[in-house]
Amino acid sequence: MGLQIQLNDQIFDALSFSEESTTDSASQELRRKIIFDFKVTSENYHDVAVLLYEMEFHVRIPEKDLDFQASISNYSTSVTNLYLDGQVADYHLELIEKP
Repeated sequence: MGLQIQLNDQIFDALSFSEESTTDSASQELRRKIIFDFKVTSENYHDVAVLLYEMEFHVRIPEKDLDFQASISNYSTSVTNLYLDGQVADYHLELIEKP
């Protein structure tokens, strides 16, 4: 099992994970950025889609001692219609810490 990442109340098993810092263009302050990939099945697609439409999250990664508010800076998926039974998509998500 990969690293577990909690966004609000949902937990994701990250297949890959990286963490970096980025400079906020307005304030020039450093912000944490996390990048991870995970699988989404047709069975949990609706819940994941509803969560991602929120655009802002409470991120918790206990194993990395991370706990912060973040918003989506980028995401992609390999399949756009997971309403067909038995489908699995690869999701890529990039989150930036909010000020």
